[in-house]
Amino acid sequence: MTDPRALLRQMFDAAVEAAQSSHCLPPHLPAPPRGRTIVIGAGKASAEMARVLEQHWPGELAGLVVTRYGYAVPCERITIMEASHPVPDDASVLAAQRILELVSGLTQDDLVICLISGGGSSLMVLPADGLSLQDKQEINRALLKSGATIGEMNCVRRHLSAIKGGRLAAACHPARVVTLLISDVPGDDPADIASGPTSADRSTCLDALAILQRYQIALPGAVRALLESGQGESVKPGDGRLAGIETRMIATPLRSLEAAAEVARGAGVPVHILGDSIEGEARDVGIVMAGIARNVALHGQPFITPCILLSGGETTVTVRGDGRGGRNVEFLLSLAVALNGQAGTYAIACDTDGVDGQEEIAGAIMSPDTLARAWALGIKPRASLSNNDGHGFFQTLGDSVVCGPTLTNVNDFRAIYISGDLHLSHPWRAD
Repeated sequence: MTDPRALLRQMFDAAVEAAQSSHCLPPHLPAPPRGRTIVIGAGKASAEMARVLEQHWPGELAGLVVTRYGYAVPCERITIMEASHPVPDDASVLAAQRILELVSGLTQDDLVICLISGGGSSLMVLPADGLSLQDKQEINRALLKSGATIGEMNCVRRHLSAIKGGRLAAACHPARVVTLLISDVPGDDPADIASGPTSADRSTCLDALAILQRYQIALPGAVRALLESGQGESVKPGDGRLAGIETRMIATPLRSLEAAAEVARGAGVPVHILGDSIEGEARDVGIVMAGIARNVALHGQPFITPCILLSGGETTVTVRGDGRGGRNVEFLLSLAVALNGQAGTYAIACDTDGVDGQEEIAGAIMSPDTLARAWALGIKPRASLSNNDGHGFFQTLGDSVVCGPTLTNVNDFRAIYISGDLHLSHPWRAD
């Protein structure tokens, strides 16, 4: 008999493994150039990407990449720096400055290999002229709490930066630039992965200003002046400095979902991938997914049981409480409350980088008795949800998923196992 909890964890592990650089990077390496090879990059996976590149590169190379604190791995020829995520720090600025120094003065015979993955927006930061790191930090913190989508946040970041929005690629001109991307954004748009340092940007300063106004984010005077004047405009499509740019997507959320699906099918459980780019408030997505799971269990629509519903993407959380949370545990707690102890239904929700929110916890697992066990410990699930305390809730139950740094990042992983054994159902109060 299949152990649902064990199967869900195996599926998550398979999703992470499918996005490891050791598998997906070597086939995408370009041929060595006549001139120099410079390696640069930023993101939670960038250090591991650099190590794999070193192991497979036939010639000379040098470079620097920046990753999250605790995500560094040893490299022989590529320097690894660490910086802060999700809010940048002084190390983020220093890394950006050193990367720009590395790519200055290149020729058309030189090759720049840019290793980009999720998290790069915070890890490689260079404030636009007239802005300070503090300005960037304040805007970033406000955006993270606002409920803005990743696309909206990165639009703002591109227009407050001296390195994002295609500017890094422009600085490499006239060298050939090959960007290897691990996608952590819905839709896999290169302009949104780490805020697109080597990608042309169609959005404008006015778009960024409108986003900040939409979420009622207080603007430092220098930020408002930069955006209103248009001086923070990014590099646009058709710019000649980007003519030699080549972008290769080496890992995506969908490929990881497909790898997880193979594990489930191997265990004899049908799988349905609902999408790899689901966005929205995490708790709202939890309610919607609970409705689908309930319909499957009660009516066999749109799928018959047993089955597993898979999804990915990047939800958001509008923070109103002071609990310990992240978007995956927020989704999972909302799902549990909405299912109200539906028997035969289990779920997992984790961030594939191993960090949900700002905790070194990837996510958690939910089971039919989650609410009952919480009540037995005196925990009120709805109160925990209102306080954005998903980590506190699941950690107390012993249901957190802790895997440490995975050295990759293809965004959120969600799987719901529905056995259809409703005769075992025991409803529990969720308030």
